[in-house]
Amino acid sequence: MAYTDDAVKARLSALNESQDSIVGVAQWVMFHRRHADRTATLWLEKIKDSGVNKRLNLIYVANEVAQQSKARRKDDFLLAFSPILAEAVATAYRGATNEVQEKLRRVVEVWRQRQIFEEGIQETIEKRIEELDKNRTGKRMLGGSLFSGGSGSAAPPEIAPLVPLQIAVAKANANTTTASATANTEYEKILDPIKSAPSPPVHAARLSALLKSLANAEGAVSESIKARHALIAGLKKILETNRSKLAAEEEQHAEMVERKGIIESRKREVEDSIIRGISSAEASPAGQGSPGAENGTNGNGRITASAEPDRPNVEALTPPPMETFTPTESPTLGLKPDAAANIEPGANASGGLEQGAAGVFASAYQQSSLSPQQLYGGVANLGLPGGGTAKKRKLDDGYEGFGAGEDAMADLDEDVAELLRAESGGN
Repeated sequence: MAYTDDAVKARLSALNESQDSIVGVAQWVMFHRRHADRTATLWLEKIKDSGVNKRLNLIYVANEVAQQSKARRKDDFLLAFSPILAEAVATAYRGATNEVQEKLRRVVEVWRQRQIFEEGIQETIEKRIEELDKNRTGKRMLGGSLFSGGSGSAAPPEIAPLVPLQIAVAKANANTTTASATANTEYEKILDPIKSAPSPPVHAARLSALLKSLANAEGAVSESIKARHALIAGLKKILETNRSKLAAEEEQHAEMVERKGIIESRKREVEDSIIRGISSAEASPAGQGSPGAENGTNGNGRITASAEPDRPNVEALTPPPMETFTPTESPTLGLKPDAAANIEPGANASGGLEQGAAGVFASAYQQSSLSPQQLYGGVANLGLPGGGTAKKRKLDDGYEGFGAGEDAMADLDEDVAELLRAESGGN
């Protein structure tokens, strides 16, 4: 079927909600992509003239055509639908049931996820739906959880004035793209040297149409330039604000760095003073502190270490001197004070006891004022260690050849010898 306005209207009127019908109409429309602008215009008129359910089917056709064009990298219908798509979606959304509105939101969300249209066109469509939802209660706002991945975050207030400017730029850019493409296509057709020149009346009509298209493209480009100038002015204002804040923050940062250095220096001084105080306390003499004193603070608030007790004086380990042989608690026998010091130590063994005793008492007798009987009585009462008495025995017992043929007491003092003889004779 040849492409005519009636053919397009007939195809769109026969559309139903089945997938085959939607795909069939979309393929026929794409086949005549040279007439994309005219098809888009007729499609928008059909949406305005149709009922609620029919509008949803027409949106499905535009969705199929747009996605197929994006996949095949054919921009004819993307450029044709971009200027009118926001109005078409708003018309289909307005007055529709909740079920239809949910389906329309789902289609718009798919366009965002797959980036079918430019960001400005996408934001314009969502903005129109959001404005319609504001008039109804209990509806989610678009641009939040529905079309922005569930974040629900609004734009910062500082860039809020830029939002309408950006939307205006996106809309002007879409109009410029469409108008420029149409004007350039018609211009190339008329000035194509290969084609034969038509008759003058037809040629004049085509030139008039080209002038109109060029005028439309010129106006669209002018609007786009104006919108971009407004956006750039808003951006400059935000830029100047941020530059002034940046200078103030840099100055504040330098001040914080300086203050941080001062505090760190003071902290080191305090720590050094604490270490010096502890060192001086440890180096002070031990006698200056009382033993057992606990840690405390002095009058300056500085911590002082406890004083250690004095170390005890340890006596050198020296063995005691050898004592002379003197029986414990021996009687002095009336000796003079210096007499005992002149006594020769006697033998300890039992074999030499008599000789030792004789020598002791002979010396004692010479320095004593006692009579032989008194001295003898003292000697008789002397006991040996263990409570025994000295055993008497003859001088020659066990001493063969000792004093043989001689008087054993010849060398003794006469008094001592007499005393010993009297004792021997008496026993």
